[in-house]
Amino acid sequence: MEKRELEVLDHKACRSLDSRGRQYPEEKDLVRTDFQRDRDRIIHSKAFRRLMHKTQVFLAPEGDHFRTRLTHTLEVSQIARSIARALNYNEDLTEAIALGHDLGHTPFGHNGEDVLNRIHPGGFRHNVQSLRVVDVLEDNLHRQGQGMNLTYEVRDGIVNHTGPDTPFTLEGQIVHLADRIAYINHDIDDALRSGVISFDDLPRSSIELFGRSHRNRINALVMDAIEYSDGKDTILQSPDFREEMDNLRRFMFERVYQSPIVKRDEDLQKVETVIETLYGYYSKDISRLPEDLRSIAERDGAGEAAKDYVAGMTDRFALAKFDELFVPIGWK
Repeated sequence: MEKRELEVLDHKACRSLDSRGRQYPEEKDLVRTDFQRDRDRIIHSKAFRRLMHKTQVFLAPEGDHFRTRLTHTLEVSQIARSIARALNYNEDLTEAIALGHDLGHTPFGHNGEDVLNRIHPGGFRHNVQSLRVVDVLEDNLHRQGQGMNLTYEVRDGIVNHTGPDTPFTLEGQIVHLADRIAYINHDIDDALRSGVISFDDLPRSSIELFGRSHRNRINALVMDAIEYSDGKDTILQSPDFREEMDNLRRFMFERVYQSPIVKRDEDLQKVETVIETLYGYYSKDISRLPEDLRSIAERDGAGEAAKDYVAGMTDRFALAKFDELFVPIGWK
């Protein structure tokens, strides 16, 4: 497989043999490259499975077709792999980064992230927490104290999929762009389905450039990224597409993400109460934490371990824990 990468991939691609390696050296696998092993470790992790029950945008949506953090992750992976394959870059590295980029997301979407960012000393950023998940929290009997022990390239792509810093691999840059392409377009789809916006509300300039349907918009943005990045040393969008994508993103923040229909004050206050109460409860007494987090509390502090535990919860587990701990039985 490593020989095939040398023969087939573009000279600008990141090959497995060129990896900067792992923090803790390991023997090579007989069949899989290092990036393939990273992808498999992420897929088989508990944190990945929990994404199934974590909110994307809408809190506790009624209906089976709204996106979750897991379906968002899979859409990012599909878009990123399409771009990487067309440009002849490392698809395995791209997929590993995409599948791991949101492992550190809180329950209740960015609403939960905002609360933890406010109450936890030092703040909270989900991309930094995603790196902490793979480096520290996802441990097993074979790698005690080593986390997933992923390669440097995958770890860099995960922590820099958002924020001011750019991934140093082109594959990481692909995921950075694919994340934006995915969430803007599938959030439009969910917002239309929920009735928060109508099709006529969408910016006309965006529809004219990208297309009328979800399928057409994704295809147009992917093709633009492929055509404009081909032969270059970075992953780019054409100026027109970049400007219109920023315009569409602003529209989504104004009309969807900050919409009083989506962010009802009553629901936000409930999210704040649940997150704050659970964080305070576990940070005051580390004996209340699960056993595997007590050692982390002793090493990194009770607040850090409480943040790790609460951030890792699914929406429904957080609500169940709050109910178990703070709602009198007679009230149920």
